[in-house]
Amino acid sequence: MDTTHQPLESEAPLNREALIRLFDAPESERPALFARARAARERVFGSKVFLYGFLYLSTHCRNDCAFCHYRRSNTALARYRKSTDELLEAARRLASDGVHLLDLTLGEDPYYVEEPGFSRLTELVSALRQATGLPIMVSPGVLPAQRLARLREAGADWYACYQETHIRKRFEGLRLGQDYDVRRRARLDAASCGLLAEDGLLTGLGESAADLADSILAMRAEPLAQVRAMSYVPHPTTLPVPPAAPETRRTRELLAIAAMRLAMPDRLIPASLDVDGLEGLAARLEAGANVVTSIVPSGCGLAGVASEDLDIENERRGVAAVVEGLRA
Repeated sequence: MDTTHQPLESEAPLNREALIRLFDAPESERPALFARARAARERVFGSKVFLYGFLYLSTHCRNDCAFCHYRRSNTALARYRKSTDELLEAARRLASDGVHLLDLTLGEDPYYVEEPGFSRLTELVSALRQATGLPIMVSPGVLPAQRLARLREAGADWYACYQETHIRKRFEGLRLGQDYDVRRRARLDAASCGLLAEDGLLTGLGESAADLADSILAMRAEPLAQVRAMSYVPHPTTLPVPPAAPETRRTRELLAIAAMRLAMPDRLIPASLDVDGLEGLAARLEAGANVVTSIVPSGCGLAGVASEDLDIENERRGVAAVVEGLRA
């Protein structure tokens, strides 16, 4: 079938031209677009929404990503490494509250991701799995294939490693000093050793509709089980990365969620609480997401990623608040 001039209404997977037009669509067309994304989601997943508990193990990182509050050169940040006992307590709380998965996230902290300390990470994964029985996602940054296999052997089910953009020049300006192909290779190695892989993109940094379309097509070409989009959240301590206005950032994220759902209807797509908290959940679900991520237990001293402390200690990032929002 010739899809060179594919209409947005088509049920066939969207091609590049259709994706670009989706991101350039006028505001009046967005409700119908989001309705199509929800219909695509429901054909595959029905009305199921999955809840992911978030455990930020370490805020130390060897990288200097321009967009990240936790980048190596930010000396204004009070960093932490949580103990195994602290993580197990938080994980048990999340499990008893009813999350479906534990997302163990850390910066690329040499204490955990480099030898000889990598066994600390595999032992923690095993302890979390034994204590809760829940699937474990690990987000430790780039790892070689042999260490990814060791994570799988320890009980990890998922590996998240976000490219943020699939435009190489933009990648160089965001992930300073990192290798585009090495990062991509890590996800492919993860999938090869039996881990479910996740990739993601960052919106609101001046990217074009074509940039976003190319990122989505690049993700569709990988063996990914989950894909995400997240708005850039600027901080006073991040490097000079000119952001779009907040409304533009959020709109681009919602359009990216819808575009990913239409291009990849069978992938899990998160709605993160880390950008707008509970107030932003409904819009992301209505755009086609079917996972609620960054559910954080209060009182455990855990930070968020994009927003360090948004709604964590007032329990609005907890399971009960999320479930109440879903019911509404």
